[in-house]
Amino acid sequence: PARDYSRCLRVSPSVSDRLRPPAAVPACPRLSPPASRRAASPLRSVLSIPPPRAPPPPRRSVPAVPAVPAVPAVPADRPDPDTRLQAFLWCREFLHGAWRQLSPEDFHISVIRGGLSNRLFLCSLPPSVRPVGDEPRSVLLRLYGAILQMSCRRGPSPQADRDRRCQGAEAMVLESVMFAILAERELGPKLYGIFPQGRLEQYVPVSRRLETGELSDRGISAEVAQKMARFHGMRMPFNKEPRWLFGTMDKYLDQVLKLTFTRESHRRRFNRLLSLDLPQELELLKALLDSTHSPVVFCHNDCQEGNILLLKGRQNSDKQKLMLIDFEYSSYNYRGFDIGNHFCEWIYDYNCDHFPFFKVDAHNYPSKAQQLHFLESYLREAEPGWDGLGDEERDRRKEDLILEVNRFALASHFFWGLWSLIQAQLSTIKFGYLNRSTPPPSRSDFYCERLRSAAVPVLDPGPGPGPGSGCSC
Repeated sequence: PARDYSRCLRVSPSVSDRLRPPAAVPACPRLSPPASRRAASPLRSVLSIPPPRAPPPPRRSVPAVPAVPAVPAVPADRPDPDTRLQAFLWCREFLHGAWRQLSPEDFHISVIRGGLSNRLFLCSLPPSVRPVGDEPRSVLLRLYGAILQMSCRRGPSPQADRDRRCQGAEAMVLESVMFAILAERELGPKLYGIFPQGRLEQYVPVSRRLETGELSDRGISAEVAQKMARFHGMRMPFNKEPRWLFGTMDKYLDQVLKLTFTRESHRRRFNRLLSLDLPQELELLKALLDSTHSPVVFCHNDCQEGNILLLKGRQNSDKQKLMLIDFEYSSYNYRGFDIGNHFCEWIYDYNCDHFPFFKVDAHNYPSKAQQLHFLESYLREAEPGWDGLGDEERDRRKEDLILEVNRFALASHFFWGLWSLIQAQLSTIKFGYLNRSTPPPSRSDFYCERLRSAAVPVLDPGPGPGPGSGCSC
């Protein structure tokens, strides 16, 4: 996912972040208390301690002690030894056939470059071992990220501790049930095993994940719209009330307001964002979206290029070459958020090897023509009888949906902005979570400017608010 406040920030997304599998029960979406600061000793600043004098030469020669060889660093494409061992045990316990007799020495595992929220590994049988049944030769190991695993941490009180554990357990159960249902309906990869720290999934050989620039390809954009419409049309055994969006933002905001940063550059960026009065802005956003009609459907909620697979062998096909993955944020939610969030992802490119490990180009936000092309494909798939409507009625529905989607795009900026602030403190991933708030035009600039003009469709992000824009942000 400042995706933005940070995203106004993605200020990022992750997400969530690459934790080593905990030895004990993992943990509920909460922040651990900030580390205590060490006071600098005043003696160090006033005493001048001369360097020690060289020792006298030895009376007799002593053979030199051989240098201890440095411990070799773990290659970037391999996990650390503890993760490797735990992954081996999970594969042997949850998979069948040849996996049951596999030795640790023959176990193959490599790091897959995944999203910002989880750690992904490819676990495989060695070439010398043949399957004895229908067991897979390779599986994907997904280890949950920091926000989900926070559910296992202790709370400030026994009741808060119980609440956190219940919330975290509920989130993991729902996500696992959802993944299993989507796999059974062939809308996602197969599920091979579930455990508190993560799961084992079908490894889908792909040419690659989509790149940001491909989201604007007309054929790909149309198929993403169709896939999203089918996703929205599913009936899932979950609570149908749309509590996820604002309920999660309320929790994230509560955590953000308790954050502290020790690094000076982080403090400056964070204080700049706090000066925007985030609680008041969230209330303004809620009021705006309460006045915007948007059907409640089952949403993916993170339909970015990294969560869309290009299936192997179908690159040149006109359709059915894509698969949606990563459903950890999926829930019943407002249709406008899912589409608006996808449009926001057009401007973020996470395929960047240098800090802050993302690039942003606000001019890549879809134009009105590109939005209409996406929405036409979406509505044709979602609404039976769409082709039988008159041109005037179809145009009216598309214009209404453009307004809905671009208003909810503001919620995407806010949501992933709060997420990014939390990640900036929790995440072990090298990513400039806080950097999205500062380079103009930032996501926070985009949010503040467009919130004031959200009575009309938001069709491009523009350069950000200037002097006299009237933006209270």
